[in-house]
Amino acid sequence: MKKVLITGGAGLIGSTVASALLDQGITPVILDDLSKGRAEFVEGRVFYQGDIADTALLDRIFAEHPDIDATLHCAARIVVPESVAKPLYYYRENVAKTVELLDALQRNGCTRVVFSSSASIYAPTPDARVDESCPVDANSPYARTKQMMEQVLQDWTRGEGAERQRVIALRYFNPIGADPRLRTGLQDLNPTHALGKLIEAHTNGTPFTITGVDWATRDGSGIRDYVHVQDLAEAHVAALVRFDEVIASGAGDRYRVINVGTGDGTTVRELVAAFEQAVGGTLDVRETGPRPGDVIGCYAVVDTARELLGWKPQRGIAEGVADALAWRAKWAARLGAN
Repeated sequence: MKKVLITGGAGLIGSTVASALLDQGITPVILDDLSKGRAEFVEGRVFYQGDIADTALLDRIFAEHPDIDATLHCAARIVVPESVAKPLYYYRENVAKTVELLDALQRNGCTRVVFSSSASIYAPTPDARVDESCPVDANSPYARTKQMMEQVLQDWTRGEGAERQRVIALRYFNPIGADPRLRTGLQDLNPTHALGKLIEAHTNGTPFTITGVDWATRDGSGIRDYVHVQDLAEAHVAALVRFDEVIASGAGDRYRVINVGTGDGTTVRELVAAFEQAVGGTLDVRETGPRPGDVIGCYAVVDTARELLGWKPQRGIAEGVADALAWRAKWAARLGAN
């Protein structure tokens, strides 16, 4: 594999995967509208600024890079509360524009797709563990767009020209950390996820709020599978490099789903404790009810990733916290922020 198109390649996941590809001698060709991604994250990389539904731009990209072997589709809106407030915006950005993207990919003969999906589509299970065969039942407009995009992609592999169209959907869990070499990281100094809020509370001396303390978990707080973003990136590289082999293992099914997580569940309270240990201090922790769209959470069974990708996570929560803090310090200094 020589070149990979990455949609959303100026965001956290896409830029970290791009770095991991470069480390393996594979050229990422990045498409991002920079509405959330950062121009700094694509410096020195092959980059096109634009929308994934801009079919003329996509045709130009493939005309200029006919040796693109696959597409990694990372571009999406991802904030759950925002999706609850603006559901039509999310369906347009995440689903409708993906249809336009796939049409352009098919027209240009790029029919290998790795899709950045989400564990948020899983229905709750009694023990919070989920494997790829577990039922899906997304509980927010954001998660439903991921579930819908999976269905669109699966149908695409069965439609006209389906003998060529193949998709691997990576359902990943809760990314933490940053590129260990600090080339890229979270572009938002104050992100909405739990670790981001912990860093914000630690940095600013403000309270950290646990949203939801009556879930059916061992301590009442939600449970997640926190996977280091570099491990996640390496799983994407493995999916791309082994793409044909993974699809061939599907006994004629050209759509494969693979969980990418650590295989361990961590509650929000446990994450707080791990963070406090990492920083050597305590936080002012408050409690409140769940936000709109919040769910109990889940953690991965990752046997399929080990079997098909030859992949397993190498980094734990402590390393994720350390890398996230180091990145924030570097990024804040560059932006001139606190």
